Amino acid sequence: MKSEIAKLADKHFKSAIRLRRRLHQYPELAFHEKKTAAALKEYLRPLGLKISGNIAQTGFTSLLTGNQPGKVAALRSDMDALAVEEKTGLPYRSKIKGVMHACGHDVHMSIAAGTAAILSDMRSSLKGSVKFIFQPAEESPPGGASMMIDQGVLISPDVDAIFGFHVDPEYKTGKIAVKDGVMMAGVDDFDLEITGESGHAAKPHQAVDAIVVAASVVSQLQNIVSRRIDPLEPVVLTFGTIVGGSSRNVIADRVSFKGTMRTLSRKTASRMRKLVEQTCRNVTQAAGAKYKLHFITGYPPLTSSKRINKHIRAGASEMYGSRCIVEIDNPIMAAEDFAQYLQHVPGAMFRIGVRNRQVGAIYPWHHNKFMVDEEAVRIGMAVCARTLIDFLND
Repeated sequence: MKSEIAKLADKHFKSAIRLRRRLHQYPELAFHEKKTAAALKEYLRPLGLKISGNIAQTGFTSLLTGNQPGKVAALRSDMDALAVEEKTGLPYRSKIKGVMHACGHDVHMSIAAGTAAILSDMRSSLKGSVKFIFQPAEESPPGGASMMIDQGVLISPDVDAIFGFHVDPEYKTGKIAVKDGVMMAGVDDFDLEITGESGHAAKPHQAVDAIVVAASVVSQLQNIVSRRIDPLEPVVLTFGTIVGGSSRNVIADRVSFKGTMRTLSRKTASRMRKLVEQTCRNVTQAAGAKYKLHFITGYPPLTSSKRINKHIRAGASEMYGSRCIVEIDNPIMAAEDFAQYLQHVPGAMFRIGVRNRQVGAIYPWHHNKFMVDEEAVRIGMAVCARTLIDFLND
């Protein structure tokens, strides 16, 4: 089987790369992935898969049914790009101003589609079915995963296990990284508005300076992390935007924030929410200001199943040897809405190494020069195909 999958990965590699470069040139933001979905369906239709579209606005599934009855495995790929101006200089760089596949979702889609092509060629010996899930809006909480789940993506047929993957420039091309248990943080985004009273800059005692209050709020919220939470329990609290004021000689009456909070347990996340609310209330009350705090439902921590990871390790080892596998020591504080699927069915996410200094694939996720070693597409296709077969045959 190793030889057959390797040959099929070689066979479909060039078409998968053409698809990847097409998707890279025309990236689309969350819930706008119409042309992206159309390109994927164009690739998948000749494979004879059953396509079900218009799920979570732009998402869809593609079902491959083997010639033998069995379980149902799902393979998920995200589709959305980021609001980043690409500066890679690649000949197939983004043609959409201010939008770029800076997190590798174009690679994810091409690997998933290429995996479908491999397994389609193996349909006669395939036991069970594989549901390929192409999901919008992974980058924008509350994300597309929960919407797809609500609209029945894990049923009809019922999914027995779900597999996900993410390219990772921390690992060299050829490496497959796995971790049992908590692998990525949960995220809770929030919007905060501080309201004071405007006045003349020369008479601050006649006003309530929203900027001064806001500065105190930011400082006190950071103290929660350093002084109110067990230092052995990781928490990240970050403000991405702060907007306030209109003129240098006018005391601002309003400041707005956009923040994000990362934790590795829902218990800690719940405590953080309470402490953030309490701190905002106490600081603004003491200053004679008011506040509005709105939490945006985020993603739970991504927890991979040891039982499902067994199939990933087996698939990768058979294709490329046990030395290709990297055991991840610690979780990272980034978040992924693939975690939503894992609240409903067993599953796991693994990392596909894409780092190769010779081709310039050295930049981190979300960087405007982010790129990948495209050889990782062939490797990803082969590992995904063998992993899915291993699960279905178990």
